Amino acid sequence: MPTLLITGGSGFIGRHFCRAMIETEWSIIVLSRNIESARKVLPIKTQFIGDLNEIEPGIQIDAVLNLAGESLAEGRWTEARKLSIYESRVDFTTLLFQFFRNRGQAPNVLLAGSAIGFYGSGSESVDESGSWNDGFSHRLCAAWEQSALQFEDLGTRVCVIRTGIVLGELGALAKMLTPFKLGLGGPIGQGYQYMSWIHIKDMIGILQFCLSDLSLKGPINATSPNAVTNKEFSRALASVLKRPAVIPLPAIIVKVLFGEMGTELLLQGQRIYPRRILEAGFEYEFSDLRLALSDILKKIE
Repeated sequence: MPTLLITGGSGFIGRHFCRAMIETEWSIIVLSRNIESARKVLPIKTQFIGDLNEIEPGIQIDAVLNLAGESLAEGRWTEARKLSIYESRVDFTTLLFQFFRNRGQAPNVLLAGSAIGFYGSGSESVDESGSWNDGFSHRLCAAWEQSALQFEDLGTRVCVIRTGIVLGELGALAKMLTPFKLGLGGPIGQGYQYMSWIHIKDMIGILQFCLSDLSLKGPINATSPNAVTNKEFSRALASVLKRPAVIPLPAIIVKVLFGEMGTELLLQGQRIYPRRILEAGFEYEFSDLRLALSDILKKIE
């Protein structure tokens, strides 16, 4: 039975991935700082470790999904906060590489977490070969990816998963629901910034596809093929909820409340096209935003 190590397994994406993989031929090991909390949200068959050195020498780790890292969207980006985010993602990935290098047993494949923040902000459609604009998100993702690509020196196939806005019962959508349900929702700023979204089912599908398709490596955009503007997203969500979406959140308030984080993550966006995963033959279950929102909301209302 092949063994899969997951870091960040109790997070939104991690817990869905564990649930999808636990009934397959894979044995799942989750590295967690809080094992008791992780046990509450992950399948019973999951194995847990609190430190990489708890992996017994005789166990071959065949694949790694690295999702560990602090959220970018929790509060203002002070210099101390930026450093903490950087260390939780970049420094941890380097630590992961050093562990496997010293162990002398490298995984066959690494699914390395990254984000579409790699591209910076822009309104032109870009795929994995597209250009990028500078900003903290780009610098963070670029360093995170370079740290992961060290695994190639060990002979590991590395897929860098540039994740978009993942829609599900948790995450970004959950934070939007309350104001929209109260009829107080609307676009952020002028609403022209793009939102490159993906349904959680397709997110998990892409991870599984990359795990099994031996030809895939390098950057992979994990987004729907159909990015929408924030204004279009607001209208779609309001329509599905049968509520108005006429109260915008002014840009000045976003900047005052959230500073640089609000500017990069809320007022700016990316129009991402997942060319490589489509060319590899992946088929989306949800490429239409309204259908995706309807599917999620019927499960959490």
